Amino acid sequence: MEELRKRIILTLSLILIYRVGSFIILPGVNYTALQNAQKAGGQNALETLLSLFSGGGFSNASVMALGIMPYISASIIMQLLGMAVPAVQKMQNEGESGRKRINNYTRILTIIICGLQAPSYLKMYVDSKGALPLDASTFWWGQTILVLIAGSMFAVWLGERITDKGIGNGISLLITVGILARFPQAFTAEVGISKDNLIKIVIEIIAFMLVVMGTILIVQGVRKIPLNTAKRVVGARSVDAQGARDYLPIKVNASGVMPIIFAQAIMTIPVMLFASNTQPGFLQRQLGNPYGIGYNSLLAVLIIVFTYFYTAIMINPRKIADELKRNGGFIPGVRPGEDTAEYIDTLVSRITFPGSLSLAIVAILPAIAKIAGVNDAFAMFFGGTSVLIMVGVVLDTLQQIESYLLNRHMDGLMEGTRVRGRRTANELSGI
Repeated sequence: MEELRKRIILTLSLILIYRVGSFIILPGVNYTALQNAQKAGGQNALETLLSLFSGGGFSNASVMALGIMPYISASIIMQLLGMAVPAVQKMQNEGESGRKRINNYTRILTIIICGLQAPSYLKMYVDSKGALPLDASTFWWGQTILVLIAGSMFAVWLGERITDKGIGNGISLLITVGILARFPQAFTAEVGISKDNLIKIVIEIIAFMLVVMGTILIVQGVRKIPLNTAKRVVGARSVDAQGARDYLPIKVNASGVMPIIFAQAIMTIPVMLFASNTQPGFLQRQLGNPYGIGYNSLLAVLIIVFTYFYTAIMINPRKIADELKRNGGFIPGVRPGEDTAEYIDTLVSRITFPGSLSLAIVAILPAIAKIAGVNDAFAMFFGGTSVLIMVGVVLDTLQQIESYLLNRHMDGLMEGTRVRGRRTANELSGI
C-alpha cells in the first residue's frame, strides 16, 4: 500500500509541474497584448482545440505551448514506418533493446517536428495577436524556438516518468489533465450565455451525461469467446476432471484511446506547417475548422483507419492461437492452430468495424453540438476527442490501480468501489 501511495503522489506531483509549466510565458512575449487580442477577437475553433489539448499552454504562449502533440506525431510516424521499413520492423522484433532504440529515434523525430512547428506557432498565433517583441531579432527567434522545443521535450520526459514510476500512461494522463483543466471555464461560459434559458442548460447536462455513458459502453464493451482448456494433472490426480471452462475477451475498442490521439495529432500538422495569416489556402480552409464538414469527415476516416491499424498491433490472432494450443486450450467447434487464428482474426475484424464507427460518431459530436447552439469551448467537451480521451484514460488508470492491488492481494480494499466493467480474474490472468 505504501508503494501505491508513493506512485500516486509522484504522479500528482509531476502533473502539477506540467500544469505550472503551461503558465510560464515565453521570454519577450507581450502577454498583455496577447490577452487583449484574445478578449477583442476571441479564439477561432482551431485555436480553442489546440489550447484544449495543451491545457491552455497554447493560448498562453507558454514554454509548453506545443505540449506533447509533437511526440504523438513522431510516434505515429515510427509506427507507420514499422509497417513499411524492414529495419524498423527488425527493431520492433528485438524486444526490450529494440524498443529502446525506437524510443530514441522517436525522441529525435519529436525534436525535428518541434523545430518545424515552433516557427509556425510563433508566426501564426503569437505574431497575429501582436504579442511578439517589437525588436524581435534573429537571436530572439532562435532562443524562443529552442525554448519551445525544450518545453515539449520536458513534457515528454514528465510523461515517461509517470509511466515508469507512477500510475497510468503518462502521455495520455498529461493530455487528459490539460483537457480537464479547461472544463470548468468552458462550462461556466456556457452557463453565462444560457443563464436565461435554464431548460437548455439542463438538456445540455443530460445530453453530456448520456454521451459519457455511451462512451464508457464503447470503451468497456467486450465480446467473450468461449474457451475449453484440457484437464490438469498434478501428480496422479486430475484437478479438473471435465476440463476448465473459460473465455477469451475481445474488446470492442481494443485500441483504446490511441486512435483518437493519433487522428487528432495528424489533423493539427497540416495547419501548423502551412499556416497563413491573411489569405488561408485551400488546405487550411478545409482542415482549419473543427466544426466543418471537411475536417470532421477526414477525422472520422482517420479514426476508423487508426482503430484497425492499432487493433492489428495490439491483437495478434496467430500468437493467441499458438498460446492456446501450447496451453491445451481450444475454442469449441474450431480446430486448434491455423483455423483458430483465422476464426479470431475474422471475429476481431467484425467487432472492430462497429467499434471504430462508434468512435468516429462520438468524435464528430462537437460539430453537431455547435450546430445545436452550444458555444465553442463547451462543444469541445460535448463528445469528440476530449470525452473519448478522458473516459479512456480515467478507466485505464483505474484498472491499473485495481490490477496493482489485486496482484498484491489487496482486493479487499476494492470492496464497495467496484469499477463497472472492470477486468475479472480470468482477464487478468491472461491465456
